[in-house]
Amino acid sequence: MKRQRAPLEVFNIAFLDIISCAFGAIILLVLLAKHGTEGDFLDLSKISELIQAVAQAEQRVDQQMVSLSDKQKQWQQLQASAMSNTQQKEALESDIAAAKNQLQQLTSTTEGLRHIVKSRQRAALQQGIATERDEEVGGIPVDSEYVIFIVDTSGSMRRIWNKVLKTMSDILDNHPKVKGIQVMSDMGDYLVSSSRGKWRKDTPGSRKAILSAMQQWNGRSNSSPVEGLTVALKTYARKTKSLSIYILGDEYSGGSYDPVINTLNKLNSDSKTGRRFARVHAIGFLSGQPTIKYSTLMREVTQQNRGSFLALP
Repeated sequence: MKRQRAPLEVFNIAFLDIISCAFGAIILLVLLAKHGTEGDFLDLSKISELIQAVAQAEQRVDQQMVSLSDKQKQWQQLQASAMSNTQQKEALESDIAAAKNQLQQLTSTTEGLRHIVKSRQRAALQQGIATERDEEVGGIPVDSEYVIFIVDTSGSMRRIWNKVLKTMSDILDNHPKVKGIQVMSDMGDYLVSSSRGKWRKDTPGSRKAILSAMQQWNGRSNSSPVEGLTVALKTYARKTKSLSIYILGDEYSGGSYDPVINTLNKLNSDSKTGRRFARVHAIGFLSGQPTIKYSTLMREVTQQNRGSFLALP
């Protein structure tokens, strides 16, 4: 059985060809010399020349092997450099995308903060004076008579729950009195189950009770407002003339925006006139989770449903 030889790299094969050719030429000279005169064949000077030729060939082979080794090292360095450049390019592309996302968030936040400052300034000037109903608070229209809050109660939101409660408190403190108010999770679970399908009266005591109940709230969540919107719109939209829905969240877990858009198109519009039954507003929180999908979706949702999107810092 013949012994299997290890596969040779293409560079090694090329230089073995050189060696073979060199020794082949020497053997050919010897064979040709045998067909000549005996004197030529036994000529010591010829043999010396052949030995010298062999030595020179061996020297050239050694030089070529060194050159080959250098070229292989250069090739490996080029490959490593190319791989490093690819990784650097991918890292830079990721950094650029993150920077664009942050810029978008900061732009929205800045605009929202401007509205909040204007609203607070108006409130300070009008404190203690009976005025007409404000049309806008914090950049969000507040002209509806009934309000529903759909709150993401996921783990990432629970980590910033104090911030969520503070935001809810600010909204309730600055929002004009309405005829009815309701709070549910993004899964459509009511904050107070006994108020299912009903409206809670908007009183100072009721607003405090809402904030108190939210402190202990541990509702189900899948970080998608589809279920909450479905419950809210099916239960209240068609029988309520003036309705606003607030979506509070930090991320969107869905793979596509279509379920949210389709739910709103189906349940929040009159099939004959196309009129939207409810305004849909959204507030975005930064919790350490990726927010680009949530921000993109909520901008589209609020734009299509006569609402406003506010990204908080």
